[in-house]
Amino acid sequence: MLSTIQPPRCLSRIAVRGRTKSRSLHILSSAQSVTSASLIDHSQILSIRDSLLSRHLSAVQLTHSYLDRLKQTEPQIKSFLHVSDPDKVLKQAHEIDEKIKRNEEVGPLAGVLVAVKDNICTADMPSTGGSRILEGYRPPFDATAVKRLKNLGAIVVGKTNLDEFGMGSTTEASAFKVTANPWDLSRVPGGSSGGSAAAVSARQCVVSLGSDTGGSVRQPASFCGVVGLKPTYGRVSRFGLMAYASSLDVIGCLGSSVADTGILLHAISGHDTLDATSSKREVPDFTSQFTSASSLESRPLEGLRVGLIRETVDGGVDSGVKSAIQSAAAHLEQLGCILKEVSLPSFSLGLPAYYILASSESSSNLSRYDGVRYGSQASSDELNSLYKESRAKGFGPEVKMRILMGTYALSAGYYDAYYKRAQQVRTIIRKSFKAALDENDILISPAAPSAAYKIGEKKNDPLAMYAGDIMTVNVNMAGLPALVLPCGFVEGGAVGLPVGLQIIGAAFDEEKLLKVGHIFEQTLQGYNFVPPLDADGVFA
Repeated sequence: MLSTIQPPRCLSRIAVRGRTKSRSLHILSSAQSVTSASLIDHSQILSIRDSLLSRHLSAVQLTHSYLDRLKQTEPQIKSFLHVSDPDKVLKQAHEIDEKIKRNEEVGPLAGVLVAVKDNICTADMPSTGGSRILEGYRPPFDATAVKRLKNLGAIVVGKTNLDEFGMGSTTEASAFKVTANPWDLSRVPGGSSGGSAAAVSARQCVVSLGSDTGGSVRQPASFCGVVGLKPTYGRVSRFGLMAYASSLDVIGCLGSSVADTGILLHAISGHDTLDATSSKREVPDFTSQFTSASSLESRPLEGLRVGLIRETVDGGVDSGVKSAIQSAAAHLEQLGCILKEVSLPSFSLGLPAYYILASSESSSNLSRYDGVRYGSQASSDELNSLYKESRAKGFGPEVKMRILMGTYALSAGYYDAYYKRAQQVRTIIRKSFKAALDENDILISPAAPSAAYKIGEKKNDPLAMYAGDIMTVNVNMAGLPALVLPCGFVEGGAVGLPVGLQIIGAAFDEEKLLKVGHIFEQTLQGYNFVPPLDADGVFA
């Protein structure tokens, strides 16, 4: 049976004082009172912190609870490629308890168990990128995002499954295992961050890190009924993220609530000298405008201009998804938003342009895995044969196909016809989004044209699988931030399948997305986005 010691899913009274300075999180130090005017509800991170500082529960007890749940659910869900040594995890939790006993300061993420996608480097455990070519690889360093989480007291519970090098939308392209959706074990969790989304959905961890190149955080968030945030390109350092398409890749956040996702984003954001593309903009306190439901006005989003992207609710979108998004739009109107449809004529151009650019960049980035510089080496007496055999055995079929597509698009005689034109389309997409966001505060759309589908349903039809990315790739092409949060259900599984609402904002305006998402989440009535797990971690 699962441990009965579980952190409460929402916290009714927990304080946050003022705004943050520099990069430090200002989440209730042990010396502070828990009776401040600001309240943040629905946050497991703040709930855990309150439990620890009040001595209601210990970090060891909380860690045991999550580890027990992970042990019970993992054989069915298969979220993880590597689970941290329980003794090591419990030792870190014990050290937190000892600090609290001595009345020493502990980090704002102390005792928070974080799962990390396996294409993000961790120094003390394998980092395979979901590929056989990196099987057993242990980096000598932590990615900057991971390092920042550890410095704030977070405990890394393991590395999550993914489509190989992030190339896929179902997690079926992993070289090691296929992850199941916690809402229905026969369905995919999405991808490529399917393991990270499934782990949060099944409450195997508190929050998780993923990566988003064309929707790889947001689509699985929609499929698994959790919150997923793709930051603005440059908001979070990419140092330690295995490169797929460098001009599109970002590290993103997944949590069971908007508040947790915002806290996680704040922890990993900021300039990094190890990543020349990371922004030097000051990182705001993303949680500063969070308020409890009890203190909200009747129309808390009065006057907010919301544009529903017309092309995302036209043909090709499941009727149930369309209905859920329309209901979400109506709810935003009830909250005071001014809703109108907006047209982005270039929207349909994004998908083919994205696959040309992403494949082209991947053919360059993955050339390093040749068995000599990086990757498992095949035995051969001749260099070209060594390259060929190492890559043939190390790469899966999806990765090979995208490398071939990218190499072709960049080859002499075809560069202008494919790669150059795709870059021109990217410029058009950026201008279209800028024009739409000049007239609207946020844009909304479905996160995916359907809910989670059956495992194997689209594995042999790559074009159908690629088409599922149409709602998300344009955001990466424009470098904008986007938040996905559950907004309803469609028929399927035991109790229905979750649908995600995508909220898109202007560059570096994550604070507004989180504020809107937090209010939407708290005021949405009649839904419970927790999958039907019974006490033994087996699906009901």
